[in-house]
Amino acid sequence: MKTDLILADYLAARAQLRDMRFSVLHPVYPSLGCGKLRVLRVRQEADGPCEVLAGYESYERIEQ
Repeated sequence: MKTDLILADYLAARAQLRDMRFSVLHPVYPSLGCGKLRVLRVRQEADGPCEVLAGYESYERIEQ
């Protein structure tokens, strides 16, 4: 497993991983991601792609 990628910048992770599924963790309310997109979790299946969960450093709520 690629634990060295935890909290790495998403672009650095993308350069190291060829085949991956990507999702972004976000708040339940409308918001904008602020700062860098960072890797929070990497899960490697035996013969499938890596699953990468990422999140921004902070979030700013959008008023509606």
